[in-house]
Amino acid sequence: MSVGRDTQLVACRKGQALGLGGGIAQRGTFAKAWHNDVIAVAMTPGPRHVPKPVCEITIELREKGVNTGVLILNAGGGTPRDAPSSGGHAATFGLEHREIDLIGRHKLLLEHHGNVKAHFIYKLRFVLKRVKIPAIVLCQSPVSFEDFEAVGVSTRNKEGATPGKVVGIVSEIVRSESVSQEKLNEIVSKVKSCLREIEQGKFT
Repeated sequence: MSVGRDTQLVACRKGQALGLGGGIAQRGTFAKAWHNDVIAVAMTPGPRHVPKPVCEITIELREKGVNTGVLILNAGGGTPRDAPSSGGHAATFGLEHREIDLIGRHKLLLEHHGNVKAHFIYKLRFVLKRVKIPAIVLCQSPVSFEDFEAVGVSTRNKEGATPGKVVGIVSEIVRSESVSQEKLNEIVSKVKSCLREIEQGKFT
């Protein structure tokens, strides 16, 4: 795949896509970028979980010169077992060893897990307990660093119980809807800023 003046290698479909998912790859897909800079992790496609914006976001990042891979989780619906409330039609959120390994190979994680704050903050906690990596949260509802800190998640402002930490938040990313250019610009700006901070050793 050629993007602008740079060539980026993107192989991004494991199986037939779900029509409802806006053409996004099926669960279990890992689209590897040329370099392991950023990985965008998306919820599992389904009747309620539609991770359509993830492809738009990664295309924008690639066009701006940011090497970005995509991982569609096998068990990205519902909530983790240690969350106080369940969701996703009794589905349990989880990660495979392969997925943990793939995420951990990258410098920065983009997490997109939907619109229910009481669900996605616990999904983030589950992931960041298992990978020591800075993360930017892409979500629909407003959320703050303090919301994550309240459940023990490390952030750029406060050390918590997780090795990985939330270092950026972009809200108003609506699942199944296109992302405005204003929001795409915000994501690109925060990703580039965080990558510079990582290169400077800020989050080690």
